[in-house]
Amino acid sequence: MRSPEIERLLPGVFQRTVQPESPLAALLEVMEALHAPSEEVLSHLEAHFDPRRAPDRFVPFLARWVGMDLPVTTGLGRLRELVAAAVEISRWRGTARGLLLFLTTATGRTDFAVDEQVPGPDGRPRPFHVRVRAPAEVATHRLLLERIIEREKPAYVTYELYFVQPPKGAG
Repeated sequence: MRSPEIERLLPGVFQRTVQPESPLAALLEVMEALHAPSEEVLSHLEAHFDPRRAPDRFVPFLARWVGMDLPVTTGLGRLRELVAAAVEISRWRGTARGLLLFLTTATGRTDFAVDEQVPGPDGRPRPFHVRVRAPAEVATHRLLLERIIEREKPAYVTYELYFVQPPKGAG
């Protein structure tokens, strides 16, 4: 808010006493300067709520708002994408599709797989158990992957995280 705009908000007796270089004029200039940073933020407020445009330091705050407060070790860009995809991820929570969507969004990799028919020692599928196959390149992000799996799988389901080496000669 500019000094003249602030001046118009003052009672008439104060408005009549505002003169250039007077203490009141100086006070209005200080008020203008103090309002400037807040007004700058408010003029672009919608950008703060868009995870792809929000200031870097605000993105973790957005992530907490949408329940994506995880140890994202894959970078701020991936955290931005998780926040942007939060609604879609929550829509599929507790399903293999949702788990794959979460893992893909968090890492940027599309080569994850969820095996729901994992054979036990007797060769028959283990009930309520899944195997998550992840590319070996994301093994350094194991904590993040485990946190995602723990969050997304139903409580009664057990899991194993398996890192797959690329086939020889591939790549």
